[in-house]
Amino acid sequence: MILYDENNPAPNPRRVRIFLAEKGVTIPTVRVKLAKREHKAPEHRARNSLGQVPTLELDDGTTLSESVSICRYLESLHPAPPLFGTTPLEAAQIDMMIRRIEFQMMTPVGMFWRHAHPLTAPLLTQFTDFGESNRPLYAGACKWLDREIGNHDFIAGDAYTMADIIALTTIDFATFTGLEMPTECTTLRAWHERVSGRESAGA
Repeated sequence: MILYDENNPAPNPRRVRIFLAEKGVTIPTVRVKLAKREHKAPEHRARNSLGQVPTLELDDGTTLSESVSICRYLESLHPAPPLFGTTPLEAAQIDMMIRRIEFQMMTPVGMFWRHAHPLTAPLLTQFTDFGESNRPLYAGACKWLDREIGNHDFIAGDAYTMADIIALTTIDFATFTGLEMPTECTTLRAWHERVSGRESAGA
């Protein structure tokens, strides 16, 4: 089994590395350098037709892409500690929060990164006004998540799950791009400090 990976700040490969660290599982990795466009090379597209990372190659040559799908597969192999819930309700709640965070938070972060950041300017035609229009959308999503956490320790309740991994990597990548959490999001900030203190966050 090989994980085709990329270093930080790439958020999606980091999701898998954090997941593996929480499980205490080690998988050999091969770095695919995004800055050198190695993810678009024919040999990598043969593994992932969209030319993205991460991609997990199994021992029989089968490949899996999409970070959450990879982690679901790894969860089936290494169920402890559970990161996708232990009951049907918990699994559904975690899945709900994963999808909401990806749509409500990661989408504006991605659009800002593509259309308003200087590092991506050579790679595509940027529509800077559109990119900047995602600043308030991200801020609004942070305020939403701040309310959702409420009195819980973690995103989907009282246990650390894949939803926390998705949120942490999204927020950290947003900070890299220049998008900050609103200062009034005190619950979200406390959560972020708490999960950033876990050993796995350094993955």
